[in-house]
Amino acid sequence: MKTPVLPNMMPKLQKLFEDELRNIFSAEIALLNTMSKMMEDASSRSLKSALLEHLFETKGQVSRIERIFAQLGKRPMIGICEAIERLISDANQMMAYSDPGAIKDAGIIIIAQKIEHYEIASYGTLRNFAFTLGFKEAESMLEETLSEEKAADQKLTEIAVSEVNVDAAIELEEIVN
Repeated sequence: MKTPVLPNMMPKLQKLFEDELRNIFSAEIALLNTMSKMMEDASSRSLKSALLEHLFETKGQVSRIERIFAQLGKRPMIGICEAIERLISDANQMMAYSDPGAIKDAGIIIIAQKIEHYEIASYGTLRNFAFTLGFKEAESMLEETLSEEKAADQKLTEIAVSEVNVDAAIELEEIVN
C-alpha cells in the first residue's frame, strides 16, 4: 500500500533527494580514480575487464546525475562522501600492502563489492524518491544506473567464484607450505 506524501512535505523530500544526489555524485567522481588504480593493480584479465567496463559505466552515471541536476535547475557540487572515502582508503591500503596476484584480486573484489552495495542502496533510494516526487525522467535514469550497479556486483561475484577465489586459495596454500 502506497503511503501518501503530504504536499507540505514535498520540499523537504526534494531537499533530501538533492542532498543524496550530491552525495552519490561526489562518490562517483571520487571512484573514477580508485577504479583506475584497482584495474591497474588487478592480475586477473576478467577482473581488469570488468573494472574497465564499469569505469566507462561510471562516467555515464556521472553524466546522468549532471542531467538530473540540470532538470532540477541545480548545479552538481562535488563534496566529500565519507562512506566512499572510507572504502577508498581501505582499497588503497589493501592494494599498497598486497603483493600482485590472486589474493590481491580477491581483496579488490571485496572492496569493489562493498562499493557496489553502497551504490545499490543509494541509487535504489534515489529512484524511489524520484518516483514519489514525480520526477519521471530522473526515476528512469536512476533505474538505469541501479541496474548497472547490480550487474557490476553480479559480474564481480561470478569472477570471484569461477576464478579468483580458487586461485587465491591455491596461492595461500603455496605461501603456507
